[in-house]
Amino acid sequence: QVQLIESGGGSVQAGDSLKLSCVASGGTFTSYDMEWFRQAPGLQREWVAGVAKSGNIDYADSVKGRFAISRDNAENTIYLQMNSLKPEDTAVYYCAAKFAWSGYYDGWGRGTQVTVSS
Repeated sequence: QVQLIESGGGSVQAGDSLKLSCVASGGTFTSYDMEWFRQAPGLQREWVAGVAKSGNIDYADSVKGRFAISRDNAENTIYLQMNSLKPEDTAVYYCAAKFAWSGYYDGWGRGTQVTVSS
């Protein structure tokens, strides 16, 4: 079982940038694919981006070209650099740790709020 804590959210204006962090503890960080999700009020949870243990990276079409995910295995941390933010990016952002071999999610963070005003 891994514990995850997100940080870096805040309230910004459209076009601004934010960088989210997610620190993992209690697990072997290099065993996991790490992912970011988000959930806006009244909407379903949406997958945003993932960085596999191999380093392979992928993004949802809605954020491609604007967001960048990265991982620092030495610090047990993943990041989400968010640029050119739009009001539709407003959501609670969650990080999750997934065992690559099974697809099982071993841990979820409690989320950090991102609010983008027009």
